[in-house]
Amino acid sequence: MKTEHDPSRARRVVVAVVGPTATGKSDLALDLAERLSVPGAPAEIVNADAYQLYRGMDVGTAKVPVAERRGVRHHLLDVLDPVEDASVARYQTQARRVLDEIDARGARAVVVGGSGLYVRALLDDMRFPGTDPDVRAALEARAEAEGTRALYDELARRDPEAAASIGPANTRRVVRALEVMELTGAPFTANLPRQVYVRPTVQIGLDCDRAVLDARVAGRVERMWAQGLVDEVRRVEARGMGRTARRAVGYAEVLAALHGETTEDVAREAVTANTRRLARKQMGWFGRDPRVRWLDAQSPTRVEDALAAVAEADARAAAAGPVAGAEPDEADTGAPVRRSLGS
Repeated sequence: MKTEHDPSRARRVVVAVVGPTATGKSDLALDLAERLSVPGAPAEIVNADAYQLYRGMDVGTAKVPVAERRGVRHHLLDVLDPVEDASVARYQTQARRVLDEIDARGARAVVVGGSGLYVRALLDDMRFPGTDPDVRAALEARAEAEGTRALYDELARRDPEAAASIGPANTRRVVRALEVMELTGAPFTANLPRQVYVRPTVQIGLDCDRAVLDARVAGRVERMWAQGLVDEVRRVEARGMGRTARRAVGYAEVLAALHGETTEDVAREAVTANTRRLARKQMGWFGRDPRVRWLDAQSPTRVEDALAAVAEADARAAAAGPVAGAEPDEADTGAPVRRSLGS
């Protein structure tokens, strides 16, 4: 029996809905899941938002309530306790297994999220070399005794590209680069992420005018307050919150208010400002990827336009055959490169 790992057939094209927060990614993902379902194999959604992994962190992460998921199966929501620190390497392993399982069921996977590193870890050729305490300790001792410059010069001889990228002043990254090279036997740059899909994929990005996005963010924060964000943060903290959960936008600011470091009104303003800042950071991340097919979040035809992009990707994958999936640049993907609306 052939499995999802069988190289004799191409995997189904994964659909990824990406972009800044508050652009309507979850709604579009649900629309696409409904339209891309086939008899006996309904499409399934895979979360790629780092904070939606956490149980109980619902309002502040804009997690779609179960009653509003339209019967579509969702994966990798509520899989961590807030006291745990999220790991992108662990997410990669779990999420890729989920994609394999969905493909084995003959279904379509729709990935949705705005955590750029998590999206790339799932979809792209991205490796996470391990660590060795003894190797790292020895390198750190050398840096202390010989100076960072000596280690940097060694890195420059062995991997000039990595040395040029890191620079001679960053001891931590120089040590890490040499550690990875010691453990893998390959240049450090060989382990860096590449914009090459590990399976056939089409990324659909949602964006809109900055003024519109700012207004959407403000409205979302107002709704979160009305839905009980402050009480949610209080409950989550009472059960225990780790370092990662405490840093989440919406939670960090409310925690400051609950601890008497600021007022609730100031916290609300900070959540709005920091969410807008997050949206711009997300746009910077996804905007650098020429493979993303950008759509206007306000367009009345965004669902049909997204389906057309999926159909094009399906046709390319079918034409490419069983080895489809590696799409390193625009020439290979056939996807038009265009900047986001907010650029």
